[in-house]
Amino acid sequence: MKVVFMGTPDFAVPTLTEIVMRGHEVIACYTRAPKPAGRGQSERRSPVHLAAEEFGIPVFTPKNFRDPADVATFAALGAEVAVVVAYGLLLPPAILEAPEKGCLNLHGSLLPRWRGAAPIQRAVMAGDTRTAASVMKMEEGLDTGPVGLVEEIPIGPDMTAGELHDEMMRRGADLMGRALAALERDGLDFTPQPETGITYAKKIEKVEARIDFSRPAAEVHNHIRGLSPFPGAWFEIELGGKPVRVKALRSTLAQGQGAPGTVLSGLAIACGTGAVRLAQVQREGKGAMDAEAFLRGAGDLTGKTVG
Repeated sequence: MKVVFMGTPDFAVPTLTEIVMRGHEVIACYTRAPKPAGRGQSERRSPVHLAAEEFGIPVFTPKNFRDPADVATFAALGAEVAVVVAYGLLLPPAILEAPEKGCLNLHGSLLPRWRGAAPIQRAVMAGDTRTAASVMKMEEGLDTGPVGLVEEIPIGPDMTAGELHDEMMRRGADLMGRALAALERDGLDFTPQPETGITYAKKIEKVEARIDFSRPAAEVHNHIRGLSPFPGAWFEIELGGKPVRVKALRSTLAQGQGAPGTVLSGLAIACGTGAVRLAQVQREGKGAMDAEAFLRGAGDLTGKTVG
């Protein structure tokens, strides 16, 4: 089929690759415009932009679709279907309706749970035990369209958002490939989403990243793994007479109790109820390290308070 691909981050690249490898004609890629980055502030192209160039696919980077010329350019491509994976721009009706078979979106949740910007992180932060990769036909509403294919993914008790992201990325690419194969033979049926169980995965804000050890241990653990590796849940501890910010990247539930934020032993820290044991951390300005390596540098922290 003649496909327009619309995506931006690393998460979208395997799906683009899968579509190309399955023999579809990707006639154009749409991605976010290059942004200044690094010390020299040179323009950095998105991962999808770079992958499209490797495949020899024309790339378009409109800021939005408010300009009628951009809408006309898209319509003139004559795509049978558009595939959208973490593109980052809202698509107006004129774009959604332009492809003959509509626009398919790969969404990282078991819809209608976790519609919105951060479904992977929110699922982990909420302590969900399962999620899904879903292929949905796009409508004007936020992730409200009918669903064509779903593949459920279990979320382990210590699984991080980063690990779920990578699993979702792999499975989602294959799922979209199967969805296009079904669509090509007019065999992709769409089911409206349920009217109940709707939740929204709002964008992760920086102010959410600080760990509140007054919460129950299970909630603290989910918070840590839901924000790992990015942006990273963090706390402060006094080391060498000054406060140091430390990111918690991996944790497990632990035995013990005490005043919230008190280091019980090693890197086991008391919470509102119960405790968490930090298994991997990252001191400000340093690389990630396991708890033992951190403690070799920090010394015995038993009885100290973090927060």
